[in-house]
Amino acid sequence: MSSSPYNPDNELDDDPIVTLTDESGRSLDCYIENALETADVAYFLLRPIDTPVVILAWDAEADEEDLSETFLVEDEPEIEKIFADAKAVLAELDLTLKHTAYTLTVSGELPPLDDEGILTLELNSDEQDRLEPEELQFLVSFYHLDQKYSIYTPLTPLLFLATYDNLGKIELVSPDDEDIQPILEELLFDEEELLFDEMD
Repeated sequence: MSSSPYNPDNELDDDPIVTLTDESGRSLDCYIENALETADVAYFLLRPIDTPVVILAWDAEADEEDLSETFLVEDEPEIEKIFADAKAVLAELDLTLKHTAYTLTVSGELPPLDDEGILTLELNSDEQDRLEPEELQFLVSFYHLDQKYSIYTPLTPLLFLATYDNLGKIELVSPDDEDIQPILEELLFDEEELLFDEMD
């Protein structure tokens, strides 16, 4: 990107939008939720414009109450294999599935939140690094070659931490970097304060 929506006065332009691009060339448009400049480097907290979704696969022989046999579909070949079916069932809800960078997303108005459709799942892709339980809102289920899949949207907003490189291109920053932790915490703290102010 050749220009930045971040100005020297540490203020954001109206409705600033940036585009993330992954190694495969897929893009993801994001709002800039918050920004922080430190040591001449501007950091941004980004939120996808469209709604992120995840696809879970269920063990055909397991009880549906047994979430230990449920896994997150992250493998690119499997996503491509089931993408058409997933897009078709979401279209029945007037939602358009998009194969965007870093996460699948949907555009359109989500159905009303239903407490009975909320799934609490501890997602993890590494046995040594279990994540906090995450609440997901159920959207729709479908089958592909006798395998059951369900599509959910996380109730907690998906946020990315990013900065600009020397060429002015937006790039992601790992939140696991110890040097980045204080910056991330400040950005998130400011974001929470803004949310509470809007609710008052």
